[in-house]
Amino acid sequence: MRSWISQQGRALRGTIWKLLRAPFATLFNVVVLGIALALPAVLYVGLVNLQKAAQAASPEPQLTIFLALEASRADVQQIEARLTAHKAIAKTRHVPREQALEDMKRASGMATVAEALGQNPLPDAFVVDPRDVSPAALERLRAELAALPKVAHVQLDTEWAQRLDAVLKLGRLALLLLATLLAFALVAITFNTIRLQILTQRDEIEVATLIGATPAFIRRPFLYYGALLGLFGGLAAAGLVWLARHVLNGALADLSYLYGARWQLDYLTRVDTVSLLIFAAALGWMGAGLSVARHLAEARPR
Repeated sequence: MRSWISQQGRALRGTIWKLLRAPFATLFNVVVLGIALALPAVLYVGLVNLQKAAQAASPEPQLTIFLALEASRADVQQIEARLTAHKAIAKTRHVPREQALEDMKRASGMATVAEALGQNPLPDAFVVDPRDVSPAALERLRAELAALPKVAHVQLDTEWAQRLDAVLKLGRLALLLLATLLAFALVAITFNTIRLQILTQRDEIEVATLIGATPAFIRRPFLYYGALLGLFGGLAAAGLVWLARHVLNGALADLSYLYGARWQLDYLTRVDTVSLLIFAAALGWMGAGLSVARHLAEARPR
């Protein structure tokens, strides 16, 4: 085990020294990889901020529960207790039938109509704020509340939620496609970079093979080379995303001032940043592995 760790350490130190000996080539490769990774990262940040902005600008979906006209005060209190204890409900507001009638009287042009009715035709109602605002969860909650005793009707408007969900699904699909294409591009870039490294060290590899070097020994420094390139590319992508966010926030500050609001783009979270770095390093490792495997297959005696 100690010998294996020592071999890994030597390979890693040799790879870092190799990167430092060619700073311009390393910087060029890192910038190219960073740009390739920054594109889906920027789209992801934009998608997350769009979702937050849409949820902030749009009213939260609410369910209105209309009770039957014959519901007694005891029925109203029982339903209110069940709604308050429901885990899927964030907040409940009771609208008594008397208050609903007064609101109707205050509405423009409705006072005369309300007076002509004679008796109050409006039922008691509850306005419910759900915790989960996804269309599927709202429909499940609506069906559950409609089955409660003394409930005549549950009104739910999910049109805006369905539209928002459709837009976000489209954005996530576009993000997935772009990330997949650029992942292939990153693997191809790393593949060609490692291929050039192998060609420049062909004589060393042949000599090492003749004196008994194993494929794992030959493969190891190139795998570290690809992983480090990917890791540095991920760091460059994170820096580019931060720079883009900083520039856009400056422009948004002037625009939001004109509208009397405060708009600001959020940056990648720590989890997102770590995931980006791991993903970039893994792609670099994969590209290097494919390149070395192809070389070893071509160099194998037939």
